[in-house]
Amino acid sequence: MKSNNNNQRGFSFLGFFFVVAVVISAVIVGLKLIPAYIQNVEINQIFNQIVSDPAMTSASSNEIRQSFSKRAYLERITVISAEDIEIEKGEVPLRLSASYSVKIPLIANITLLLDFNPSSS
Repeated sequence: MKSNNNNQRGFSFLGFFFVVAVVISAVIVGLKLIPAYIQNVEINQIFNQIVSDPAMTSASSNEIRQSFSKRAYLERITVISAEDIEIEKGEVPLRLSASYSVKIPLIANITLLLDFNPSSS
């Protein structure tokens, strides 16, 4: 009786299919997450623009909220409104922050819940 020492190595079709399915799933999830993170970065940028604007250091809370609303409209930010902004004034420089959640549907009843806390630095 001969022993077969030639072991086959590599992916089987089923193994290859599994790897492709995992990669495609990761890409789909990534593509669904990107817009939420982009909006968070844009909100941070707007907060920093408002804080660095010399006219806003002496502005009222209502004027700061109006400034945010105008800038958010231009950037098409829909996840928060001006009323969601926390404004801190006082001896320290002007500081803006917010806290919000984004719910991203994936498949059927599976969703991702992302919590963001943008603030001016």
